[in-house]
Amino acid sequence: MTRILIADDHPMFRAALIQALRELVPEASLIEAGSLEAVHTWLEASPDTDLLLLDLHMPGSHGLAGLASIRCRHPAVAVAMISANDDPEVIARAIEYGAQAFIPKSATPAEMAAALRAVFACEVWLPSSMQLRAPSVAVVDRDLSRRLGSLTPQQFRVLEFVALGRLNKQIADSLGIQERTVKAHLQAIFEKLGARNRTQAGVILRQLELTDPSRQVETA
Repeated sequence: MTRILIADDHPMFRAALIQALRELVPEASLIEAGSLEAVHTWLEASPDTDLLLLDLHMPGSHGLAGLASIRCRHPAVAVAMISANDDPEVIARAIEYGAQAFIPKSATPAEMAAALRAVFACEVWLPSSMQLRAPSVAVVDRDLSRRLGSLTPQQFRVLEFVALGRLNKQIADSLGIQERTVKAHLQAIFEKLGARNRTQAGVILRQLELTDPSRQVETA
């Protein structure tokens, strides 16, 4: 049975998306998640999930950093980004960091069906309007995507904690490992990312953070 995980922090949008998916793929098992932490928890328990529909700006995601963490820790799961953000640069970067599709929240049923067909066929999908405007991804993004992709899942988790300012002991306690193991992971992370220290490594990951345009309007 096809398993699709719908990750969005807006219950009403999740409900609308589920209704559309039930018509498009009635045989699929549909699961909901309201945060990136819930996504990781589900995928660790159910690594055979076929597709993740991931809201670009959901809690804990920090823009493209959430996508990068999914691709690193759960590489077998296909990811389609769902967003109201139609910035062509953001769209191009999302594809570079491993999304197989970028689906606008305003997508029609026909567009959603086309996106699902493309993803399940291991193809990249964008609405035609986005394809026409999407610019080339900067070399820095291609290089960073490659370097982050070289990290092991555990190394990426350590990097996430470093970006949050956690100390080695705190990281060790959170992951249930010893401090010397954290230090070994950090050394490998520095080498793979070309960082001199933990501050530089944290800054590298934070380059993926994005501002949510809808929340800017709410707080204006």
